[in-house]
Amino acid sequence: MMNHHSQKGQVLVLGMLLAAVLSLAWLRYFGAGQVIATKARMVHGLDAAAYSGALVQARTLNFLSYLNRARLAHQLAMAHLLTLGSWAHYGGTQAQRLAQGNPPAYLIGMLFGADQGRAYLAAAAATGLDVQAQPDGPLGQAFAAHESFVHDYAQDLSRALVQGLPQARLDAIRGALAAHYPDRPAQTLQPVVSDDAWPRLLRARPADAALFQLVRDMAGLYAFLGPRHATAQNAWSVDPRCPQLRHELRRRGETALDASGRWQSGDTQSYHAVRSNRWIGCYYREYAMGWAWMPAQPGQAIEADHADDAPQDFSEQDFWRWVQAATQWDLLDGQANPLANSYAMQNRRLWPSRGLGGYLDVAPGMDRQAATGFVVQLALDDAAGVPMRARSAAETLFSRPDPRADGRDEAANLFHPYWQARLSAPLLTLPGD
Repeated sequence: MMNHHSQKGQVLVLGMLLAAVLSLAWLRYFGAGQVIATKARMVHGLDAAAYSGALVQARTLNFLSYLNRARLAHQLAMAHLLTLGSWAHYGGTQAQRLAQGNPPAYLIGMLFGADQGRAYLAAAAATGLDVQAQPDGPLGQAFAAHESFVHDYAQDLSRALVQGLPQARLDAIRGALAAHYPDRPAQTLQPVVSDDAWPRLLRARPADAALFQLVRDMAGLYAFLGPRHATAQNAWSVDPRCPQLRHELRRRGETALDASGRWQSGDTQSYHAVRSNRWIGCYYREYAMGWAWMPAQPGQAIEADHADDAPQDFSEQDFWRWVQAATQWDLLDGQANPLANSYAMQNRRLWPSRGLGGYLDVAPGMDRQAATGFVVQLALDDAAGVPMRARSAAETLFSRPDPRADGRDEAANLFHPYWQARLSAPLLTLPGD
């Protein structure tokens, strides 16, 4: 009997010991499960926060790309406005010549056809239109507004976006963590960004050959900005000394980007009458019918033949004598309107411009990398006060949605808004955590 009770007591002790061991094991595994759950929540929240930061970075790069494209669009708008200004000035000067009858409209119609005569007569409706070409006129003011966007507003906005990105990205990361941990005070959530490639990603570049070519290629898409050249000839022979020559009506006009990155536009029209004398033989006598010259800086000059001091009329000196004495013009084989060019230079309308200006783009070396990113680290105490750490990495990458039509790879740039966000390694905890 006594042995029986002794055996029961021993079993009870062993059972209690086993229960204690099981309790300790359960507590251990429960604690480990709590740690794993806390760590998993921490990693997931940090991943979401890092992705949010990368998304802000990608959107900023895309916005900068759209801003660069907007600046190009404003440059093209300036080219169109300058062309309109040139046409307005040209229309005004042609209306003056029409009113003076120099040359008369009936002569133009007789020599070059009714359409040319009607076109010349239509210049009467352009009387006073050259006011539009004044710098303080409607067209000039619109040009100045586009100029200000390119060089002031867009430049300032680009600079503010680049400088403000680190703080905007950090705010997004903190916002995502605050939403993930609504039960924690905001001051306990202090993420640290490291391994940040942002300071090396972008570089301000001056207007270079690539930008010049891009702007010229874009301008080439608009016929309105193309050359405005046309030559009409009358049908009959004029002088037996030169039976092959015909009276000509030359229309010349062009809008171009000069070497300084400034637009210039000019338009002229002249009647070139075949003349001859015993001193120089046959030649063309030019009668300027309309002219305009719109430079964007004081030093710009018409590249075609012109003279700075051409007389307004030739009542006191023969046209050919003045040309021989004051110029190097070719009066027989020339194709331009040098006298009209000269008047255009004398009556030019200056619309000041600072040119194309510099631009922001991906720095050399960085443009060939697949992506650029950063690492976010976070340290927190769990419910038991045990410190825990985790980190996550995210990046922005330049990726075209479709291959290029020419099959070539495209380097990362700030002209195409193809920037995207994604997570990258390392995604788990730091060593030793």
